[in-house]
Amino acid sequence: MKGILSTAIAILSGLVVLAGYFFKLPFLITARGLLLEWAVILAAVAIFVGVFNLLQVNNHRIRTKQKDGFYSFILIFTMLVTLTLGLIFKPGHPVMNLVFNSIQLPVEASLMAVLAVTLLMASFRLFRRQASLFSIIFIITALVILLGTAPLPFMTLPFFSETIRPFIAQVLAAAGARGILLGVALGTLTTGLRVLFGADRPYGGK
Repeated sequence: MKGILSTAIAILSGLVVLAGYFFKLPFLITARGLLLEWAVILAAVAIFVGVFNLLQVNNHRIRTKQKDGFYSFILIFTMLVTLTLGLIFKPGHPVMNLVFNSIQLPVEASLMAVLAVTLLMASFRLFRRQASLFSIIFIITALVILLGTAPLPFMTLPFFSETIRPFIAQVLAAAGARGILLGVALGTLTTGLRVLFGADRPYGGK
């Protein structure tokens, strides 16, 4: 009975939201807006539960003196400090902008730099194990992007930074990103339809 009820609620909610986009009836539009607001509230509660679970797990690591517990302390400390500053000064305040530009932005840039070097090393290892046309293309592309982006100490390569790199980033990479987004959209649509028709029941129905 529980599985049938949850399935019926999920299908009915999906049909109401979907019908609210196609039929401009006042009660459908009102019901659609109400269901979407409930979904936003549930998503916010899920985020709160996730943050609470993160704090609980890292606090357990600190109390049990597990390995790398110091990083758990740093995580909890910075999270609480950021939350306190956000509640006091609100987003968009110069203090919050200073925190973002001085701490979070350099950390993200460092992680992206480490990711780029890691991908390049992985491409070389892939080429050594299995030399193929795609591995060669991957290595050449990664080298061109690095030469066109990274500041060189004694020379500049305007051909790479002004011609080759923009072509790869804005044409080839953008085309691949659009293909990935189309695949994600089609997969999301298929999953939504399967949930709508009751074929998939991730909400606990059987």
